[in-house]
Amino acid sequence: MECWSKPVYRELNAEELKKISVKSIDVDIRKKILENWDRIAKPLDSMGRFEKITAQIGAILGTDKISIGRRALIVFCADNGIVAEGVTQSGQNVTSTVAEMLGRGASSSCVLAKAVGADVFPVDIGVNGGRFFGVIDKKIRRGTENFALKKAMSEAETLKAIAVGMETADKLVMKGYKMIAIGEMGIGNTTTASAVTAALLKTDAEAAAGRGAGLCDEGLRKKKKIISSAIEKYGLYDADALTVLSSVGGLDIAGMAGACIGCAVNSIPVVLDGAISLAAALMAERLVPGVRQYLIASHKSREASAGLLAKALGLEPVIDADMALGEGTGALMLFPLIDTALSLYNNGLTFDEIGMEEYKRFGR
Repeated sequence: MECWSKPVYRELNAEELKKISVKSIDVDIRKKILENWDRIAKPLDSMGRFEKITAQIGAILGTDKISIGRRALIVFCADNGIVAEGVTQSGQNVTSTVAEMLGRGASSSCVLAKAVGADVFPVDIGVNGGRFFGVIDKKIRRGTENFALKKAMSEAETLKAIAVGMETADKLVMKGYKMIAIGEMGIGNTTTASAVTAALLKTDAEAAAGRGAGLCDEGLRKKKKIISSAIEKYGLYDADALTVLSSVGGLDIAGMAGACIGCAVNSIPVVLDGAISLAAALMAERLVPGVRQYLIASHKSREASAGLLAKALGLEPVIDADMALGEGTGALMLFPLIDTALSLYNNGLTFDEIGMEEYKRFGR
């Protein structure tokens, strides 16, 4: 853990955001990596999706000699004013408690990160509390507004949060990290993520909203009604992505979207966690087209919106284990699986080495 200096924010306005572009990943390297897999002494495509994922990683990094030795998880922590509407089982104090645990290296994600060799960088981007030892201080405001009553954030605050995500990604890239996972902590953020999802995909709250950390039936009905009312109130089916984010989103979602953009600009792969990070990833893609090439979906979250978001992004989550913990834990679970696949890619014997004729391919 480390605590960076006082908050310093890159300037970013809506016009500058529109000018950001990302380059296409290297399709020639992707093809070469898939051909390398075919030369390893095993049945063709027998490592399944991991062959495509490793090819994607190499195409992003620009090499067929793949190494992701240094990997990091960024956890954006923020509170959401919508909790005042009774759409959560617990209160905002839980966000502060977990942020403190992240700073001490004692949270669920920190424990998993130690096991998989990843460094955790918690960022306070909008917790409704004080400052936390070991947590990067980028607090923009103490939680968002209650979007049932007024827009969650101003456009300026939203852009500042996106900039924080981009800046954090930039710093980690400069430190030599080759793969970055994103996660979040913020009570109420399944409601904000569901609202963002429904608005961006032009679907109804019934399809986009789930129980989050454990809502009862009545709470879920209320959650869906609030989301539907907000979409109508702010005209979000016809709004641009930035307006959607500022109206019903959260500072954590904006920060994760910025991190996705920052990683893509720096040609670094991004490992997504569950539904909330998927919503942030779709937001990033809508704000800066092309970001999706740099995204890897770690797991199939139990949240209702996760499947819709993955499909919209053209992603196939790897792990199907009914997880819904948050904090980037699902993303961390993918790291050792990628490591294992890369160990075979980098060290597996080829057909030439064992004196056997290669399998013939009749179309990929």
